[in-house]
Amino acid sequence: MKKLIEGLGKFQTGYFSTHKQLFEELSHGQHPRILFITCSDSRIDPNLITQAQVGELFVIRNAGNIIPPFGAANGGEGAAIEYSIEALNIEEVIVCGHSHCGAMKGLLKMNSLSEKMPLVYDWLKHAEATRKLVKENYSDLQGEELLEVTVAENVLNQLDNLQTYPVIRSRLHQRKLSLHGWIYRIETGEVLAYDPTLHDFVAPYSSIFEPEPEYNLHPSCPIPNQSVFKVPQSYPSTQTTSQQTPSTHNLPVGSYLSAEQAERIYRGSKSS
Repeated sequence: MKKLIEGLGKFQTGYFSTHKQLFEELSHGQHPRILFITCSDSRIDPNLITQAQVGELFVIRNAGNIIPPFGAANGGEGAAIEYSIEALNIEEVIVCGHSHCGAMKGLLKMNSLSEKMPLVYDWLKHAEATRKLVKENYSDLQGEELLEVTVAENVLNQLDNLQTYPVIRSRLHQRKLSLHGWIYRIETGEVLAYDPTLHDFVAPYSSIFEPEPEYNLHPSCPIPNQSVFKVPQSYPSTQTTSQQTPSTHNLPVGSYLSAEQAERIYRGSKSS
């Protein structure tokens, strides 16, 4: 606590004193550009990793960066989403997962949570789609490999859940809103963004600036005039286009993943 109190003094005499005009403007209202949804983990600081100024991000944080589907919970997530879109007219939404996520570790061991942490157990039930998907499709993985897959799949599932909110669906339909999935790697400081055209987590240079309609978030939908990696035979695609051609697939989340495992992550969790 002593360190925090000392920090308050440093803030007043340091950062605040050199940014008085900014805080004067903020006192009259907020105009954030992005809704940033991430985990409560203390190792993640949205403003630090994006180098955003105070007032630029509207942030929702909880264990596991989970967004319960519309009507599934009475928590603050839905209200914050609705307010940020309707009242603040935010046009960009980011769901940011991270490496070594304790919530995702708990999700993989739900039975051990029910007695010791019943509230955490109940909360993680909102990520049941992630748990079941991982259990039924990645039974050959263990340890950190399984955890990284779970983090990636969970980000995509939360993008799905966001689209159950009426305000999100309406703005997406009007092409006035764009959804993005990120993974922050604590050990390297690297951020990877899910690219809805490449169906891959890549460095977020181009994908973050071009709004994509909701039906392009997952590669289970055919995308005309795009060349994508060839789907391995063990994971037959339900939809294909004549433009699809084989290519070598980059594995940014972990080079130890097989082509089949990586393909399952990056083509999205809507595919079966």
